[in-house]
Amino acid sequence: MPRQPHAQSPSTPFHRPQRRPTPQVWPLAAALVLGASPLAAQDPIDYPEGYRGWAHVKTLTLHAGHVLADPFEGIHHVYANPPAVTGTQGGEFADGSVLVFDLLAAVSEGEATAEGKRKLLAVMVKHRGRYPATGGWGFEAWAGDSRSERLVTDGGASCFDCHTSQAQSDYVFSRWRD
Repeated sequence: MPRQPHAQSPSTPFHRPQRRPTPQVWPLAAALVLGASPLAAQDPIDYPEGYRGWAHVKTLTLHAGHVLADPFEGIHHVYANPPAVTGTQGGEFADGSVLVFDLLAAVSEGEATAEGKRKLLAVMVKHRGRYPATGGWGFEAWAGDSRSERLVTDGGASCFDCHTSQAQSDYVFSRWRD
C-alpha cells in the first residue's frame, strides 16, 4: 500500500514526518534514554586470578596529606602480566596487557610499617578496539577482598581522567625499574 503524504500541521507549516528508529538502533536509543553509557554495556572485566604470580613492577606508599590519599592512602603493589611487563619497559602497551594495582592499608607500629587489610584491587586491561574512549584501557576495581563488589560505575571515565596526565607512557604511571 502506498504511503499517504503527511498533512501539514496548522501550527507548523513545515512539519516533517517523524521517522521511527530502525530496529538496529533501538538498543542504543534505549541505553541513551535510560542514561546508560555505551562503556557500561560492555562485558565486565574479570577478576585477575593468579596476578600475584605475575611480575611485581613496583611498590609505593601514599601517606595522609598526599593529593590522592583519599581514597588511595596505603601501600600500593603493582603487578603486570607478560605483555604489560614489555609495556612498562618501553612505554607502549599491546592489547592483552593487564596491570593490577593492589592497595593495602599501611599499619605503622613503632618504627615499622606493614601491610594491613586490602582496601581495593584495581585492574587496567589494554584493548584498543574495546575501550577507545579511555585510551584503549578498560578499568575495574573490587572492594577489599571481594570478587563481586565492583567499584567502577562510570565505564572507567574517572580513572582515565587521572591517567591522562600519563599520555606519553600510554596512560600508565608505573615504569619498569632495572
